[in-house]
Amino acid sequence: MRLFNEAHYHFIEARKKAYVVSAAVLAVGIAAMLFNVVSLGSWQNYGVDFTGGSLVQVRFDDQTTDADLRAALGGADAPPITRFGEEHEFVIRAPLAEDATMEDVAAALESQIEAAMGHEHFEVVRTELVGAKVGGELLQKAAMAILFSFVLTLFYIAIRFEWRFGLASVIATFHDMIITLGFLALFRVEIALPTVAAILTILGYSLNDTIVVFDRIRENMHKKGARKRDQVELVNESINETLPRTVLTSGTTLAVLMALLILGGAVIKDFTIVLILGVIVGTYSSIFVASPALLEIQKRFGIGDKEKKPRPMPETV
Repeated sequence: MRLFNEAHYHFIEARKKAYVVSAAVLAVGIAAMLFNVVSLGSWQNYGVDFTGGSLVQVRFDDQTTDADLRAALGGADAPPITRFGEEHEFVIRAPLAEDATMEDVAAALESQIEAAMGHEHFEVVRTELVGAKVGGELLQKAAMAILFSFVLTLFYIAIRFEWRFGLASVIATFHDMIITLGFLALFRVEIALPTVAAILTILGYSLNDTIVVFDRIRENMHKKGARKRDQVELVNESINETLPRTVLTSGTTLAVLMALLILGGAVIKDFTIVLILGVIVGTYSSIFVASPALLEIQKRFGIGDKEKKPRPMPETV
């Protein structure tokens, strides 16, 4: 059964309300980032991967889970813990305090685990230092990866479609990224390498959904007589025609992500939340940001290539 088979929703007519919603959300996110600069010294809550710190690998002899270890190290305030290697082997990423050494951090973690769990059946396998310089390079490369994705997006869509489609896609993708970063800043989610991976995944998802809508818009624009039609009506029709695919794709993706959020545990909680936000924002932007942006670009620069006239039939003798 095809959902929304006869949908005739007036999405474009609601674009001004969508602009107000987007502007309000963007303003809150930007304000949160500015507040973090004042209070934290940086616009995001960067983790050990970017700020530098110590990496401690511990191995347990008995049945110990990451939840047990997280509870021993402070629960919600515990440093990031991931399973590594064998079943009862974990890596703890802890910030390195001023004038502290890796040995100090490892000894403090060892004492904390021993005091909370009441046994000594574990060992510190290795301790490594993640320098702030390395973290800065990672942050720079992450920013370059995002910027490079914007350039490739504009280049690809300009060739595959037309430059106006590419510009509208970049506007929508930039909108999604700023909202996501604002959300991370507002709730001070720790930015680690998996979080950057989630942001890049969001950009890809948003772009994919936008291209599906734009492909239908372009197809309808090349139909006979399409240039004489009201462009708002044509874009609305295209969005409604792709609505079943948009709803089903977003719905099934959200269902999987909600299962990961509930059952996946604290290790991938932040990663999953960022993806859920990205799916919602990406679906919203493909309808209420990318499509209206395309109309605004067309209004100012024209529709594009003129409709090709049919070739005259050859005369018969």
